[in-house]
Amino acid sequence: MSKTIYRFIAVGIFLFMLITFLACSNSEKKNGRNNTNSSNAIQISYPKDHYDEVLNGRLILLITDQIETEPRFQLRDDSKTCQAFGIDVNEWSSGNILQFDEDAFGYPILSMKDLPSGEYFAQALFHKYEIFNRADGKLVKLPMDRGEGQQWNKAPGNLYSIPQKVNIKNGQLPQIEIKLEQIIPSISQPADTKYVKHIKLKSKLLSDFWGRDMYLGAHVLLPEGWDENLDVKYPLAIFHGHFPSDFGGFRPNPPDPNLKPEYSERFKVDGYNKFVQEEAHDFYKQWTGSDFPRVIAIEIQHPTPYYDDSYAVNSEAQGPYGDALTYELIPHIEKEFRGIGEGWSRFVYGGSTGGWEALAVQVKYPKEYGMCFAACPDPIDFRAYCLVDIYKDENAYYKEGTFRKTLVAGHRDYLGNVDATLKDMNYRELVLGSRGRSGQQWDIWEATYSPIDKDGYPKRIWNRLTGEIDKEVASYWKENYDLAYILKRDWAKHGKDWEHKIHLYCGDMDNYYLNNAVYLAEEILSETSAPFYNGEVDYGDRAEHCWNGDHENGNHISRLRYNKMFIKKYTEKVGLIAPKGADLKSWRY
Repeated sequence: MSKTIYRFIAVGIFLFMLITFLACSNSEKKNGRNNTNSSNAIQISYPKDHYDEVLNGRLILLITDQIETEPRFQLRDDSKTCQAFGIDVNEWSSGNILQFDEDAFGYPILSMKDLPSGEYFAQALFHKYEIFNRADGKLVKLPMDRGEGQQWNKAPGNLYSIPQKVNIKNGQLPQIEIKLEQIIPSISQPADTKYVKHIKLKSKLLSDFWGRDMYLGAHVLLPEGWDENLDVKYPLAIFHGHFPSDFGGFRPNPPDPNLKPEYSERFKVDGYNKFVQEEAHDFYKQWTGSDFPRVIAIEIQHPTPYYDDSYAVNSEAQGPYGDALTYELIPHIEKEFRGIGEGWSRFVYGGSTGGWEALAVQVKYPKEYGMCFAACPDPIDFRAYCLVDIYKDENAYYKEGTFRKTLVAGHRDYLGNVDATLKDMNYRELVLGSRGRSGQQWDIWEATYSPIDKDGYPKRIWNRLTGEIDKEVASYWKENYDLAYILKRDWAKHGKDWEHKIHLYCGDMDNYYLNNAVYLAEEILSETSAPFYNGEVDYGDRAEHCWNGDHENGNHISRLRYNKMFIKKYTEKVGLIAPKGADLKSWRY
């Protein structure tokens, strides 16, 4: 063999070893395992006495130029956001120092080397994951809810640092060590009162799926006279929505006269906190008054390792939450508090996430629920998955032509002014968590609607970096969770069970363009026959997100009146869906 060939082989071996070394080094950096000191990195550590076990999770570095609030509360979709970087962490012990360098993924600026020069404040937070050995044989690392409703910046047990000044010059990071010396404390649970009771139930279905004890909870609002009319059984009003710390909007005490007014940036209203207390106390007075319908009202706690609630349906990544709520929790509450316990006597309502859930359980369990009122629902027709048609569009982030492409909008105001793109919103989530673990909106939709990948995590509907849509995943979504499509597909089978039950409400300037899907769903419902759907679809002129059918008040008021509005609507319509001989009188005292 010639010397030239030997040299060629030697060079090849050297290049292979070099590439392997660099790949391993880069992989360790991305996963927070590179402990090599660097002149262009921020180093992170935590005290040994905080945790005696190795940690898995997401390490998040936040950088801001103002410190009115902690950086961990400043990350958002619009231009007012702080800067953030995130890395996955596996088996981190207190003896190791992790570092952020220019390879860490960032939002809104992607790389640390591109940060503008200046003096900033930096804060680090570690979002802790736990290991789940699921019944499907998949071992996954996810954040367990700890009573806060899956909020990465508020989760008890998470480590974080005190904000400290950093100076960045020409993309060069300071040589500093940030210590995670603070631990977010645990959250106390609300106490029972005369009217509000609290339920926590171990779910066999969910415990079997997740391989550990899993619980469902509910805040139960009892009707006036419940403890006196012992022979009466009541309808059940199920208010779907985000994780509730207690039964919201119910205040026996009068509004605090010394309450300092707070400005609501969202609603552009001064003293909004006063409106909240006034509406809550007014609801208490109506609830206990002589002419309000007597029903049991509940708000459900069903956080998952992916979000503050499960979306109330069964899914591959999250398990049988729909069945657990419908066949375990709700019957338990009805038995405990004298509910009627029949499908016609249960009705669901909610807005946004709760709006989608209200329609979803009515669609998925047509006989188990008697009526749904879905306000500003998350996309109920995936031809309008906000501004994306997942079936026809090739890319979620851009509308592309031959010579240019335009970013797809993600959020607007009532005049159409756009302050965030779809790409912005997805990149923010990608900083907070890989593999669908951000605990945010786009990730929970995937955790609910998608099949799982080979490792047990939800498959992406689109590539989070490029926006390229996966058509196989889209087809799975269509057949299992596209609610408008399922209504059309299954109307011949379940139309009689859905008649009089479906009511949809949305502002025509919804901030997330959710009205577009309602338009498409309305077209499908308007074409139903044998029977006609005989429900309601209504729109608010120039109304933003959370509009729920109230044409007399602004969103900042009507969003506080779900219980007042929809409990009355149900009791006015219940005769249309109740079976012959149903008790419609005893609970109307």
